[in-house]
Amino acid sequence: MAAVPVPDPISPLAMFAPDLFRGRVAVVTGGGTGIGRETALGFARYGASVVVAGRTMEALEATVEAVDALGTGARCVAVPTNIRELDQVEALRDTVLERFGQVDYLVNNAGGQFPALPSQISDNGWRSVVDLNLNGTWNMVNRFMGPMTEAGYGAIVNVVHVYSFDRGAPLFVHSGAARAGVVNMTRTMAPYLGYHGVTINALAPGTIGTPGMHENEVGKLGYSEETWAEKVDEMGPMRRMGTAEEMAGIILFLCSPAARFINGAAIVADGSESQANWVTFFERGEL
Repeated sequence: MAAVPVPDPISPLAMFAPDLFRGRVAVVTGGGTGIGRETALGFARYGASVVVAGRTMEALEATVEAVDALGTGARCVAVPTNIRELDQVEALRDTVLERFGQVDYLVNNAGGQFPALPSQISDNGWRSVVDLNLNGTWNMVNRFMGPMTEAGYGAIVNVVHVYSFDRGAPLFVHSGAARAGVVNMTRTMAPYLGYHGVTINALAPGTIGTPGMHENEVGKLGYSEETWAEKVDEMGPMRRMGTAEEMAGIILFLCSPAARFINGAAIVADGSESQANWVTFFERGEL
């Protein structure tokens, strides 16, 4: 069997101009790991001040340390936040405005799900996933759009996944329903926000090789990182998972001057995974 292709050795973030985001402020939820962490590092690498939010302070502090290690002089602040709780979202917004006086970019990356057959999802499990992915994203958009539209400038990126669209969400009926709602919300809000100079777009990654994906999703299906690597070859024509850094590059593009006329879009970055046969994990007929 031919070797599995690997990502380009040049960083996806290398395309951006120095100081591209100097003087700007970015808020990134789910900023402690995976796509959120790489996005925060990307903003800081090009001069932005960054606020990372999430539920695990230890992970957020690790991101702050990684930003400091870049040596760019960018400021990074960690604010523990559960986006399902409106009082915490409002406290996050107020902290950002008190520390920096502005919000230019909002990346709604926080979310999560667990793989399960529909019959295995409890009422509480369904509500928890929908509350996190749909209501939590709305809480952030709703509380941050005021200062952004008042400033007349900004970009919001909602991270969903490739299961948000027409083919449905095998393994993730709860998250698929919630993220489809986020896509619709994104498209609906675009003309309202765009009138005030704020763009809002969605990014739908395919299968991305992050610690959270291994721990919370394929790990719960009984795969180790080694055995999952053997399964990857079946997943799509590119025969590899995407990387968090590749997704961060797209997010930074959507916040850059090059994307100021992109509004209400849902960009799919899945290595054509959705055009291939999706991997089956359960026996036919299981509910």
